[in-house]
Parts: sequence; structure tokens; C-alpha cells
Amino acid sequence: MNVSSLNSTSPGSRSFAAAVYKNVIVTVLCIAINYINGTLIHTFRKHQIFYSNPRYILFIHLVMNDMLQLTLSTLLHIISHTLNTFSVSSCLLLLILAVMATFNTPLNLAGMAVECYVAICLPLHHCRICTVRNTFILMSLIWFVSSLSIMPDFFLLLATEPLSFFTSKVLCARDFVFRSSYSLKKRDASHIVCLVLVWLTLLYTYFRILFAAKGAKGDSKKARNTILLHGFQLLLCMLTYVRPMFKDALVFLLPRRHADIRFALYVFVQIIPRFVSPIVYGLRDQNFRKYTRRYLLCRVIMRKNHLENNAVYDMKPAVS
Repeated sequence: MNVSSLNSTSPGSRSFAAAVYKNVIVTVLCIAINYINGTLIHTFRKHQIFYSNPRYILFIHLVMNDMLQLTLSTLLHIISHTLNTFSVSSCLLLLILAVMATFNTPLNLAGMAVECYVAICLPLHHCRICTVRNTFILMSLIWFVSSLSIMPDFFLLLATEPLSFFTSKVLCARDFVFRSSYSLKKRDASHIVCLVLVWLTLLYTYFRILFAAKGAKGDSKKARNTILLHGFQLLLCMLTYVRPMFKDALVFLLPRRHADIRFALYVFVQIIPRFVSPIVYGLRDQNFRKYTRRYLLCRVIMRKNHLENNAVYDMKPAVS
């Protein structure tokens, strides 16, 4: 094999190996985070103390939403690196669900902050306002509002694009499917309005709790720390909306590293923020930590006992 043939095949081999390497990393991270979130969901389902408490219901809704968003974004990432182009009709379904799940996160964080505010500042009204029924109504409103961020684009697509477009194949990304200028402007406007309202909600609830009565000092401090963590989560969510600007700036500085920049931004914007939600309640909350640890330890002990019993059984002499 001559040098020219090596030069012609080597870049393709390297690009294929890099694509496989990146897809493996993304898939492993997705499975690991979803396993942790799945353990939290199992713990929530097993104990009535959780599914009768609006605070935990909102949290587990956030965890389930993160699992959906992470799974869809990982699937879209793998599709873009393996198939390049994808059926528009199938891509539409994935994109609509992914956009709604992404939009749900800041709205859910705002709802959890309001619940903390009511619990600390309006404790006498908490049982009346924060009921299980009202919590499910709030979750339904969150999904309805998030649908308003993408469904108008979908109906505009149906009205403006020919039927052949829906049977064609494109790069499965929002800007390549919802490509009208109206959709791009509405997307930016909806992101700005949503983030401003959520930030105002977090700031208002934080400072109201900050100046809460001294009688609830311990609970007030914990609620303030929780809202600060919600603010950190919201900052991570905002990376999704400013990622195009970061990508353009980094590509301008490092034009030959476009693929690596895109992958790194995907990991930091889409995957790492999904790891924060389990930490907020899964590790900080005493009840969740206690029950989750008990469940995990039970699994380990049962596995250990099972192995020991099998070992003892194997060591017994055979009886004729």
C-alpha cells in the first residue's frame, strides 16, 4: 500500500473511530445518569411518604423529565453521527418531545421554588394550596406551556412546506427542520420570556424566604439553599439557549476543531445538567437519602447472601 492510499483512507478511519468513541461516551453517561434517576423513581414509587407530598411529586416529575430529555438528546446525537440524515416525519416527533422536555425544566424549577416559598412564608396555607391535586394541575400547565414553544412552529411547517418535505431526509436538528425565519425569532423570544419569568420567580421567592420569620430559621435556611441550587440548575439550563453563540465563538478561535467543540458543548450543555437534579434531593434530602440507601444496601446484601448460599451449597458433599 502506497503513501497516497494511506493518506486517503486515514482521515476517514480517524473520523469513524472518533464518532464511535464519542457515541460510546455519550451512551455510557446517559445510561449511568438514567440508572441513578431510575433508582430515585423506584424509591419514590415504593414509599407513600413521597407520592403524597407535592414537593417530592414535583421533584420526581423533574427527574422523569430529565430522563426523557437526556434519552432523546442522546438518540438525536447518535443519529446525527451515524445516519447524518433522517426521515423528517420521525425527526419531528423526536424534536417536539425534546424541545418540550427542555422547556419543562425551568418551569418545573419555578414551581418547586414557589412550593418552598409557600411552605416557609405561608405555612398555614400550605396544606390548602400545595395539594396533590393542585400539583398535578401545575404539572399539566407546565406541559401545556412548553407545548406552546414548539407546536406553533409545527403547524406553520404543515402550512408552508410541501408534502414531499415530510417524506424527505434532513439533518435531524431544530434549525434544519423548523427553518422559517418566524420560527427562529419566536424560539429566541420564547426563551427570553421564559428565563426572565423564571429568574424573577426564583429571586422573589429567595428574598422572601431570606426575610422569613426567625421561628422558621432552620427550615428557612434549608429552603434558601435549595432555591440557590435551583438557580444553579437554571444557569445550566441557560447554556442550552446560549450554546450557538459559544459554538460560533469557539469555532472562530479553533476552526479545525469544529467536531470536538460541538461534542464538548453537547456534553456540558445536555448531559452534565441532568446530573444535578439527583444531587439536589437524592443526596441532600434526608428522607430520599435514607430510603435510597436502604434500597441500595438491601440489593447489595441480598446479592451477597445469595452468593454465600450458593457457595455453601456447592461445598456440600453429594449424597448418594
